[in-house]
Amino acid sequence: MNSHTRKFTIAGPAGLLEMAEDAGTGPARGTAVIAHPHPLYGGTLDNKVVQTLARAFTQCGWRALRFNFRGVGASAGTYDEGRGELQDMLAAIAQAPLDAPLALAGFSFGAFVTTQAMAELTGQREVAKLVLVGTAASRFEVAPIPHESHDKTLVIHGEADDTVPLSAVMDWARPQVLPVMVVPGGGHFFHGQLPLLKSLVVRHLGP
Repeated sequence: MNSHTRKFTIAGPAGLLEMAEDAGTGPARGTAVIAHPHPLYGGTLDNKVVQTLARAFTQCGWRALRFNFRGVGASAGTYDEGRGELQDMLAAIAQAPLDAPLALAGFSFGAFVTTQAMAELTGQREVAKLVLVGTAASRFEVAPIPHESHDKTLVIHGEADDTVPLSAVMDWARPQVLPVMVVPGGGHFFHGQLPLLKSLVVRHLGP
């Protein structure tokens, strides 16, 4: 992705787990772990939205960790309908130092898995920032976001998303009174709007 990207593997729950680390120069503000779209539909850690999220985090001083779910790229295993993928994400999160802030982000299927990871970490480890893009609420059981984490959470969805209808995300967010930022005319992959997506995430992450 840039001159500061390093790819490596770790021991994951299904075998090797392929990871990519994006870091700027100097001490990191914390570590952001970013999950990619559906493994069976071409989702990888090199997805353009995932890379855009990583760029936003690194611009704001974070170390960004992307990873391939099981069965994708050099990651061992096979697709597990979100169950094993949650374990993959938790293994990636375990690479983040405990003595520094942690952020989580995901796109589409990855956003669904990210909400599950957030639920798993509640009461165990604080998540400083949460970013969910194109959340796959029409296809999976997306976990609710704890009320105390709402101020740390950014939910972005395209108005014209034809993969995950905006109405499905609103149906998930409404009972929680969780705000959703809608990108006018935006599709699922934010074609032509990635600079705007990055800007919105940078604004959320703050100085």
